[in-house]
Amino acid sequence: MQIGVPKEIKTNENRIALVPAGAEALVGSGHSVSIEKGAGEGSGFPDDLYVRAGATILPDADAVWASADMIMKVKEPITSEWPRMRRGQVIFTYFHFAADEKLTRAHMSSGATCIAYETVELPTGELPLLTPMSEVAGRMAVQEGAKYLEKLHGGKGVLLGGVPGVPPGKVVILGGGVVGTNAAKMAAGLGAKVTILDISLERLRYLSDVMPANVTLVYSNRFTILEQIATADLVVGGVLVTGAKAPRLIRREDLKGMQPGSVIVDVAIDQGGCVETIKATTHENPVYVVDGVIHYGVANMPGGVPRTSTLALTNATLPYALLLANKGWKQSLRDNGALRKGLNIVDGKLTYPGVAEAFGLPYEAPDRFLG
Repeated sequence: MQIGVPKEIKTNENRIALVPAGAEALVGSGHSVSIEKGAGEGSGFPDDLYVRAGATILPDADAVWASADMIMKVKEPITSEWPRMRRGQVIFTYFHFAADEKLTRAHMSSGATCIAYETVELPTGELPLLTPMSEVAGRMAVQEGAKYLEKLHGGKGVLLGGVPGVPPGKVVILGGGVVGTNAAKMAAGLGAKVTILDISLERLRYLSDVMPANVTLVYSNRFTILEQIATADLVVGGVLVTGAKAPRLIRREDLKGMQPGSVIVDVAIDQGGCVETIKATTHENPVYVVDGVIHYGVANMPGGVPRTSTLALTNATLPYALLLANKGWKQSLRDNGALRKGLNIVDGKLTYPGVAEAFGLPYEAPDRFLG
């Protein structure tokens, strides 16, 4: 199989979908790998490392897309890339279709086979290709939130860890999943007073066993959310409904009950966000203010630490990429139930129920297309 890896062109996105070691593994399995010139430089992987691994460097994105049976990316193809997609081509990347109907319809029209990292799901419910980036984003959420709490950046001037004689800041985390757990680890490590809200008592019991004493676990409902955010310095949105839009847990009117200069970091922005007033921002212009509350909505947070993120992502995606290349997408999905759940679009049809439901479009079971 011919695998193509174009350069990511989303604003300030420096990750790459394949490291040189991954290219070497694919070439060693009998496949061809084409890398767009300079695609790995943002993550610290120059072209010569790929050449040494057996990959071919192509001069531009058009050449990569035109030659590839399977495209590997980090982020969803944006508008300028849509004309390059073609019928029958496999695209393996993060899509987050449920948050963007225009994106979804463009991929349906292309006829491409779209396999989404974020909906590959193990029998345990774990999302193995989303987990590493959720770990990065959860940790970054506290790092970025702490920065924007500084007065220089418009925040209320609170040090999350406090100092002797001065109480620490309060961090409220919506969702006790991978993002929430990693955000809590970082915030607790800084010495902040941390509260995690979740609707799963089982999850809260687990977190009670593993979290330090400065982390409080609270069952999530409308009343407790309002109660907690009213005294929060930093709110982290870490809610995930696999493959579907995130629920709106904080409404516009709720901001009036929050403290001026407090910060919201909505990691759920890729799935539409769990805050009504959130909108996608970039690393260049990451924040804006609504009713005195700072909103951080960067949709590719891990792109800010591309070296770490690229290595973490490709550690997880490479085994699945090898499976797709070695067996073809149909046989791979027949053999691997987790990967089968990653199929979102094929031959213009929606094959993931959460995406179909988000836009009121017909859903067709993946098995119909596997032969």
